[in-house]
Amino acid sequence: MKKPSMAWPLLILSIGVFMAALDNGIISAALTTLIDNFNVSPTWGSWSVTIYTLGMAISIPVIGKMADRYGIKRLFLIEVILFGLGSLLVAASLSFEMFLISRFIQAMGGGGIFVLASAYIIKTFPIERQGSALGMVGGMNGIASVLGPNAGSFILSLTDSWPWLFLINVPIAILLFIAGYKKIQAVEHSESALLKTDWKGICVLSLAILSLMYSLTTLEGANLLNSLTQPQFFIFFGLGLILFMVLMVIERKMEQSKSTDPILPVALLKIRSYRWTLGVAFLSGAILASVIFIPAYIEQYLGVSRNMSGYWFTPLALAAGIGAGAGGALVDRRGPIPTLIVASLIASFGFALFPLWVTSLWQMVVASSLVGIGFGTMLGAPINVLATEHAGQEQATALATSSLFRQVGMTLAPTLYAGFIARSMMNLEETIKENLGESPQASQMPMAHPPEMNPKEMGSMDVEAIKEAFANIPDPIGQVLLNSLEEVIKTGYDGLFTAALCVTILTLLATLILGFIRSRQPAANTEQNGDN
Repeated sequence: MKKPSMAWPLLILSIGVFMAALDNGIISAALTTLIDNFNVSPTWGSWSVTIYTLGMAISIPVIGKMADRYGIKRLFLIEVILFGLGSLLVAASLSFEMFLISRFIQAMGGGGIFVLASAYIIKTFPIERQGSALGMVGGMNGIASVLGPNAGSFILSLTDSWPWLFLINVPIAILLFIAGYKKIQAVEHSESALLKTDWKGICVLSLAILSLMYSLTTLEGANLLNSLTQPQFFIFFGLGLILFMVLMVIERKMEQSKSTDPILPVALLKIRSYRWTLGVAFLSGAILASVIFIPAYIEQYLGVSRNMSGYWFTPLALAAGIGAGAGGALVDRRGPIPTLIVASLIASFGFALFPLWVTSLWQMVVASSLVGIGFGTMLGAPINVLATEHAGQEQATALATSSLFRQVGMTLAPTLYAGFIARSMMNLEETIKENLGESPQASQMPMAHPPEMNPKEMGSMDVEAIKEAFANIPDPIGQVLLNSLEEVIKTGYDGLFTAALCVTILTLLATLILGFIRSRQPAANTEQNGDN
């Protein structure tokens, strides 16, 4: 009997992953347009991004469990339909409320595609090819995540109409549905499909994730400690923690009853190596989150125009793709732990170059390419292999949980990173006064206080306008103002990249501990993955 082709399913799944991940960031290019179109405040408008993040976070674990119960192919087709329908409804939205509901539907469709693609590979591909295939899928996810804003700007410049950012998804979704129906083979269900669905757990888990993720979106990097004490944060964060504790009680009872299939992988969470894998997944999300600030760094620190900064971001995206492919091949040859160690070391070196060495565009290309290779190698193959090595038939559930932890890392980290830039800009007035001295000219500064900045909007901060204002002031004061601005920008980004370096080093340490733990526990599936 002829074996089914692996090339077509891999291509279809990779395109699906790219499409879903791209829409997580593509909308940022049209935020100002959307705010003006729907006549809403910038704070309310930022929900166009937040709602997609929340929807993805909720859908990931649910889709993972449903895939184990009802089959990957069926769930993939449903996800594609939801994503295409959500995209169409977003483009056709006549009110901002309809827009947000449609974005949520879109996120519910896109959130689980990466999990489904990874689970399909692990369930159907031979062990010796899983790493390469997972690397390709992970590469698509990483490249799309970092290219989203630039892709949005490109489409918007061509069409001059924000609905096209979403209408472009509709024909792609239709083609993916047809191709997926014909080319993706059905995968046998797990034994848990015979048990009752844990609807109670699904509801509690969804509410817990919604509360926790929403609380994280309220944090402000510039005033982190203060925002941690705000009612909006600790009420929803506390509610999320309480709901998670309630969920654990429910899930333990479900596990003991043996009549209902728990939504959470309770048995897996008891395995020490799996818990550490979730920690590595969280840190990998935090690493990926730092990359979204590089276009702003190119514009604000290196002085490249906003229209051109995206082009200089391309080497990083290409490097991430190369890293993903190399990482997959390395997993096949050496295993996930050595791959993560190599990835962490490369990314650490790249992040260290930014504050210590980068002063020009070509230096930025070198540093960002190293970062791209590092996080590209990290995404996809090694973490997915680690997450599923003890999962048995519950691979999709295991992958979904690790993807959820990565999503939390990607949600939390930008606030922390942006805080370095925001706090540095708040010191602009003080820096100017120090550089001017106590001379009478200090009282003639045209900008006593920089504009208040939302950490989530740091990438679009109009530093160019500030530079132009300072440039119109006669020297020597004008030059002092420009030098002061450059100083605070450098300080802010140096702090950001140093923080990313620390996160990467933590990832390396967590990986080493995970490797030690795996070497001391029964290697059920460890040997087949190539490392001991």
